[in-house]
Amino acid sequence: MKQFVFLVLFSMMMSCTTQSGEGPLIIGHRGAMGYETENTLASVEKAIELGVDMVEVDVFQISSGEIVVFHDERVDRLSNSAGLIKEYNIFDLKKLILDGGHGIPMLQDVLKQMNGRAALNIELKDTNIADNIHQIITGYSAKPEWSESQFIVSSFDWEELRKYREYSPEGRIAVLTEGDPLQAIEVARELKAEAINPHYSQVNAGNVAKLHEAGFKVYTYTVNDPADFQRLKAAGVDGVFSDYPDRMK
Repeated sequence: MKQFVFLVLFSMMMSCTTQSGEGPLIIGHRGAMGYETENTLASVEKAIELGVDMVEVDVFQISSGEIVVFHDERVDRLSNSAGLIKEYNIFDLKKLILDGGHGIPMLQDVLKQMNGRAALNIELKDTNIADNIHQIITGYSAKPEWSESQFIVSSFDWEELRKYREYSPEGRIAVLTEGDPLQAIEVARELKAEAINPHYSQVNAGNVAKLHEAGFKVYTYTVNDPADFQRLKAAGVDGVFSDYPDRMK
């Protein structure tokens, strides 16, 4: 009898463990921008504190050659200055103050801070940066804290993804799309992509099943309502980007 009770309790514990491990990957959007200024070291750290599986950041290359973490083409919305971010050099960029008193980090600053504690999705917002991104990923993949499998590169600029694939034949790629995700299958096949990343409003159980059948994962953006998360989870998505990753339960 005692053995039977033990087996029942063990089975229940295993069931709970399995269930807790199920569900989509939780990806911190621009870090955890619902809590800290987007794409800053504070936002990235907050996402990790909240237990995300992956952090997503956006990158540009500035005039002095550095890859920096920022979303907009212009610095006006978030900083105490104005102008195109690409036209800044690193010395002038370091003078900018973002909302909340933060600075704009270089991609290497983010990598050093993360120290391999979560995977990293690097979204290419700029052109002609595929080579530099590949070099940075290659360099950090050789460090004991990181592995190449922790990096995935995404973009709405499919031509830039083509360039990245040339530099990185085995690197992980996700194709970003605003419209019907089924329309991205052809380019995803060409790029040997891992995933197609559509806006959550374009996602349903039917097209998720078709994308899976075609061999692609579905990481959808930007999900902040827990009710939307439950719908998308039921539809079978593989990951969700969120400004509030702790709400995705």
